[in-house]
Amino acid sequence: MGEFRSVMVMNSGDTVKTARQWYDRREEIKALWHATMGQWPDIITNQPLVRLDSVMVEPDIVRYRVQFRWTPNEQTEGFLLIPDKEKPMPAVITLFYEPETAVGLGSKPNRDFAIQLARRGFVTLSLGTTETTKTQTYSIRYPEKGREVVEPLSMLAYAAANAYEALASEPLVDAHRIGVMGHSYGGKWAMFASCLYDKFACAAWGDPGVVFAEDKGGMVNYWEPWYLGSLGTYEKMKSMGHDLHELHTLMAPRPFFVSGGYSDEPSQWRALNHSVEVNRLLGYEKRVGMSNRELHEPDVEANEVVYKFFEYFLMEDSD
Repeated sequence: MGEFRSVMVMNSGDTVKTARQWYDRREEIKALWHATMGQWPDIITNQPLVRLDSVMVEPDIVRYRVQFRWTPNEQTEGFLLIPDKEKPMPAVITLFYEPETAVGLGSKPNRDFAIQLARRGFVTLSLGTTETTKTQTYSIRYPEKGREVVEPLSMLAYAAANAYEALASEPLVDAHRIGVMGHSYGGKWAMFASCLYDKFACAAWGDPGVVFAEDKGGMVNYWEPWYLGSLGTYEKMKSMGHDLHELHTLMAPRPFFVSGGYSDEPSQWRALNHSVEVNRLLGYEKRVGMSNRELHEPDVEANEVVYKFFEYFLMEDSD
């Protein structure tokens, strides 16, 4: 279990021994992180994905450019890929610096997650922080830069939650089978989104840095102002002995997969074992997975494992 503090000790000092106690403990963990990072605005519901244009990108896949409101004061655009299927389909939201890469319009290899999943029968919604990426300020500042009341990484998670709600309203999407994934910056985004918003059925995090690790340098840079440094969450949590393994446990019993590289080596299983412990208490096995490669960049083999993870947990004929 490493040197991480146990998630099984409640604020009262009592040890969690039952599933009912765990759900009380879970609320304590979630409340602490929200209180430290800043409370979300109300989730935006009952809004559709507004289609701006469309193109047939493959014989059985249509790509729509869509728009919706992902914060109370900001709209965004992304790409919606819909395979030629009639029944409600599983879906995955993909997250990156901009939405073009995941649909196959970018120049970086092995990051075309959305189009690859669409070929496998998933509806996919590709999103990114295009404007702030251009200015190299990144993330979402709410209500505006310099007056943040929520840490930018938490606001990214909030934006993904609103994306879930908009995607779930699509007639061809099964709202109970929506996952989320991303790599690096997008991996951090997907991790916080899935942990903090319970409606995501499962998630894959691409080498995000699953725990605080300053020895990894700029790869695991949660202290930056566009992640957890705007309101001082990174330093506060570290000083109190908290780490991201606590957030992971909010997924249980929902499955998650870490596509590890340079940032997330096999030794990080010690952090993931805390989620394994919670799942076992709840009566679940094989809900936490990890693969590893030497480099930070994803490769074909690593991506194929992620796609199979989503097929296993989201396709309706899976157990």
